[in-house]
Amino acid sequence: PVTVVRFNLVEPDATPASLGDRYRAALEMAAYADDRGMTTVQTEEHHGAANNWLPSPFAFAAAVFGATRRIAVTVSAVIGPLHDPLRLAEDIAVLDLLSGGRLVTVAGIGYRPEEYALFDVDWKRRGRLQDELLETLLQAWTGEEFTYRGRTVRITPRPFSDPHPLLLVGGSSKAAARRAARLGLPFFPSAHLPDLEAYYEERLAEYGTSGWTMMPAAVTPLLHLAEDPDRAWAEHGSRFLHEARTYASWQSSDIRSAVRSGATTVAELRAEGVYRIVTPEECLALGLDSYVLHPLSGGMPLDEGWRSMHLFCENVLPRLKDR
Repeated sequence: PVTVVRFNLVEPDATPASLGDRYRAALEMAAYADDRGMTTVQTEEHHGAANNWLPSPFAFAAAVFGATRRIAVTVSAVIGPLHDPLRLAEDIAVLDLLSGGRLVTVAGIGYRPEEYALFDVDWKRRGRLQDELLETLLQAWTGEEFTYRGRTVRITPRPFSDPHPLLLVGGSSKAAARRAARLGLPFFPSAHLPDLEAYYEERLAEYGTSGWTMMPAAVTPLLHLAEDPDRAWAEHGSRFLHEARTYASWQSSDIRSAVRSGATTVAELRAEGVYRIVTPEECLALGLDSYVLHPLSGGMPLDEGWRSMHLFCENVLPRLKDR
């Protein structure tokens, strides 16, 4: 199975010192996960969040690559229209070279108008801006001259990966699926959406392009490991609920996500199953295709996060490899 450790570095009411400790702990956890053979570090992008949600996933990815040797880093997702296309092409190329091709970028358009307002980007133009971004990245990574906004430009250095760093189009809309198919890019639905996957495949045939889908499984819980789940829910359930409620508050009814929660209380959250606190034996019994560990969820104390990491990597991961 794919094994993922997710970091969004949320910490409500953080001080600069405590948030610095959290960032450094995340890097140490990434290195530990790499040493134990986990597959992927997953991170993401949000701006202006009161709880300090990570705004700079590529800076974090660079630090992870410096601390690791094998593990991939997936940015899921970068909010494409908020970025300068040429500068993003350079940043991803440099990270691809530094990491030897371990960076995976999922490009979405986001769902928070306030993030667009923060950077003075027109929310109504997000689709066109995303088209321009993706087209520019693909041209820039050839290392050849091309026309960009009416002038001739050339971006160097070329990336390590051939023909280019792994770039997926994320989203839960037909527009996102069409965009991916038109450009011949893989599609990353934000939830288990077989109908949308079929629509994407139809558009591939229509455009005469090729691609593939990386879709979350029907059940993709965020996991925390504990020897006593009842204790962990009692002591830390409010942290999971804070994160779940924050995330849900950003999304309109037409946004579909694999980790969206409708819970309003800790008891509802526990019963719902989007966030799960499990023992190592319970974790193994889940029989998942992918295991997403979320050790620092919602401002989790660092020692509790480390307990979760140790339980998974020492008691679960070796037995998954034997399957």
